[in-house]
Amino acid sequence: MLRFLLLGIVLLFIEFYSYQAFKLYFKRFSTRLIYIIVSVLLVVFIAYGFSTFDPKTPDMHWSLWSGALVLLLYLPKLIITVLLLCEDIVRIVLGVSSYLKREYINWNIKDPSKKLKSDEDGFLPSRRKFVSNIALGIASIPFISVLHGITIGRYRFQVYEHIIEFEDLPVAFDGFRFTQLSDIHCGSFDNLEKLQHAVDLINSQRSDALLFTGDLVNSVASEMNPWLSTFQNIRPHTFGKFSILGNHDYGTYARWETKELEEENFKAICNLSDQMGFQLLRNEHVRLIKEGQSICIVGVENWGTNGKFMKYGNLDAATEGVGASDFKILMSHDPSHWEAKVLEHPKQFQLTLSGHTHGSQFGIEIPGFLRWSPVQYIYKQWAGLYEQMGKYLYVNRGFGYHAYKGRTGIWPEITVIELRLKK
Repeated sequence: MLRFLLLGIVLLFIEFYSYQAFKLYFKRFSTRLIYIIVSVLLVVFIAYGFSTFDPKTPDMHWSLWSGALVLLLYLPKLIITVLLLCEDIVRIVLGVSSYLKREYINWNIKDPSKKLKSDEDGFLPSRRKFVSNIALGIASIPFISVLHGITIGRYRFQVYEHIIEFEDLPVAFDGFRFTQLSDIHCGSFDNLEKLQHAVDLINSQRSDALLFTGDLVNSVASEMNPWLSTFQNIRPHTFGKFSILGNHDYGTYARWETKELEEENFKAICNLSDQMGFQLLRNEHVRLIKEGQSICIVGVENWGTNGKFMKYGNLDAATEGVGASDFKILMSHDPSHWEAKVLEHPKQFQLTLSGHTHGSQFGIEIPGFLRWSPVQYIYKQWAGLYEQMGKYLYVNRGFGYHAYKGRTGIWPEITVIELRLKK
């Protein structure tokens, strides 16, 4: 209850300052009243959307829209609040300085008729319109960006292609290409045409295999029902299609009435891989053979350093019968697994594929110049290719979206990696 009270106070504080900027431009009472009514209605809608959240149901669109509106409305308003609050601090300093200066002068003047009078406009200097102009101008940037992310960005699928060279890659696999997908979160989709376009992009890549690194659903297997036939259209790949489980695929974020219902849902989620033509790897591996040589695809269950994420991944079990000199591609959903366990493992994993972070679905990426996202303060490796000790990690930015119904600056990703023998 205390948390909701504090949240309400913070929101009122933000709304108060946002209104200060608004009323400088609109003097009519009716216009100001409309602004207040619309703001209240939007807050009611957001509260209603969050109140409908039920992770056991495949329809989570009301709560997703609420999350999107919070970012769309309150990120710009927060910027306005910070700038106007800074202006108020300056106004207070100037007001106090003016008051002390006037009192000091009056104290030294003996003739009461010559004493300085206080400013008729009040203790504080009036608010300057140009500061509000700056605040509104800056706030418009995230507003437009988030609006784009909600309407266009969440389906703006991008193909990221990478060539990685290895000294110990078997010669037969020089030029081997595979597509990586991650974090589909099918329960968040609402546009079949856009999804079909993404599947067409996947099918158009000249890949020998397809690897999916977890989070097929948000919580419930039935989320896939409207989209299953579309994902079944992903073409067969010469060396197969493989998948692992992400933290959402265990269904533990839903509150189940009985343990039996939770287990049934988990089995149904696992069965979805088979229905889509994927081989689900649960702490196990497969060996791909070409011209008498082989590489291993190793898939582990979710393993994360964050306390709320499960640690089911078992590298030893997954590599039973695999030698340290074998070339291995490890699929592990959470990238924190890489530094915590994978890098120092004696079985030597040359390439690890992860997802999980979504790149926060919000950030800035200007190749060769700037990469920033809030998620980088939580995950050291959060998007793209990383290298340590001659071993590589690739973190996919995610195919779908969750919590925030949009993608701003961090676009949905289809990854294509080509393995090359380092000459």
